[in-house]
Amino acid sequence: MTHSDEVDQAIAAELELMDPRVRASPERAGQLLDPEFVEVGGSGRRWTYEIMLAELADHPGSSPDAPRYEPSEISGALLAPGLVHLTFETMLGERRTRHSSIWRKKDETEGWRMYYHHATRVPPGVD
Repeated sequence: MTHSDEVDQAIAAELELMDPRVRASPERAGQLLDPEFVEVGGSGRRWTYEIMLAELADHPGSSPDAPRYEPSEISGALLAPGLVHLTFETMLGERRTRHSSIWRKKDETEGWRMYYHHATRVPPGVD
């Protein structure tokens, strides 16, 4: 697997996690989040694997009938074999957010899983 293959696979997993059907499915979302997952959300709240799976279906972007995340400027870097850092922006309705996530793949039998995520809301008028 090349460097770009690993980054591309992590990007594909990130995009899948933004899909409302995946976000509404604790089973599928649980396969994309690492059991040691931690997030610092745009609100400043700290999320763990268990809390995120229990509440993700009720989060914005989790309903096919509501606005969905629209990612842009997604890029990644291979930090080490099986460890990728992604950065990107999203729009959800009028809310713009910058994101940083770390994805890891422990072995070939397991897919890429999000280990850490951080989101920062961007105020209107900020480039």
